[in-house]
Amino acid sequence: MSRSRQGSLISVRPDVKVVDCTLRDGGLVNNFAFTDEFAKDLYLANIKAGVDYMEFGYKASKEIFNPDKFGKWKFCDEKDIRAIVGDNKTDLKISVMADVGRTDYKKDILNRKDSVIDLVRVATYINTIPAAIEMLEDAKKKGYETTVNIMAVSKVHDEDLDGALEMLGESSVDVIYLVDSFGSFYPEQIERISDKYLNMAAKYNKKVGIHAHNNQQLAFANTIEALSRGASYLDATVSGMGRGAGNCYMELLLSFLRNPKYNKIAIMNFVEKHMEKLRQESPAWGFDIPYLLTGTMNSHPSSAIQFIKEGRTDYSMFYQELMDNVL
Repeated sequence: MSRSRQGSLISVRPDVKVVDCTLRDGGLVNNFAFTDEFAKDLYLANIKAGVDYMEFGYKASKEIFNPDKFGKWKFCDEKDIRAIVGDNKTDLKISVMADVGRTDYKKDILNRKDSVIDLVRVATYINTIPAAIEMLEDAKKKGYETTVNIMAVSKVHDEDLDGALEMLGESSVDVIYLVDSFGSFYPEQIERISDKYLNMAAKYNKKVGIHAHNNQQLAFANTIEALSRGASYLDATVSGMGRGAGNCYMELLLSFLRNPKYNKIAIMNFVEKHMEKLRQESPAWGFDIPYLLTGTMNSHPSSAIQFIKEGRTDYSMFYQELMDNVL
């Protein structure tokens, strides 16, 4: 069922929630090696900017990932978050992400009454939906808000996605995310698939979110396209920081939204203090030809990341390699 557009370019949608993913998705660029000053200043900037949620990172298993090789936001221990936010007596809510198969969630995700975290986000592929639902139900029983990110849906057959959405609709999850993992979608595709998610959400009284990647310079366009269809949870990162081509720019999103609660000045001040310096110190992120090519080929960005790491510039040959892997 096709849906009408929700709101206009000058209206305010009170259901919209902005989610800052800079520490989590940006952490994939530098193995979460952010300073405490960076995390604290980002927290304060998000409060001033009126951002609704700040995602601190992952709840990853220390049995799987060596803590000596990652910064603290790969694991988001309660004491580390509290060192930044205290008891978080603000309107900004705190979130973490847990990947199916990569977390000891029963042990590492505390009961909500013992934690400063408000929202648990579960990331899953289509073939691990039952495990994701088990994690979501565990988090819900512990007292958290919950979202689920179905990754790589550009590779999923429609009938499989329909089945997954029905299963999630019948679960207790609050928000179901449309994720453009490979940055391969165009706005007209986002329109169609958003309607699919939103029709399911209306049936089960859920919300829909959007997490876009910028391989084709479309993360912002695709985010506001999903918003216009009715998606209400919008992911963004400061300066688009994220693995590979990165994400929707927070600066762009806050400039677009008309709700006076959002203040892009606070984010721009943070960019001035931290982001240019970070660009010089960290591996590169953002739009580049190798990411464009993986996006247009609907391929994982890992090959483009390796291409750039090796200092290659033979773009035509890389394109041929991608085509050989698809055919």
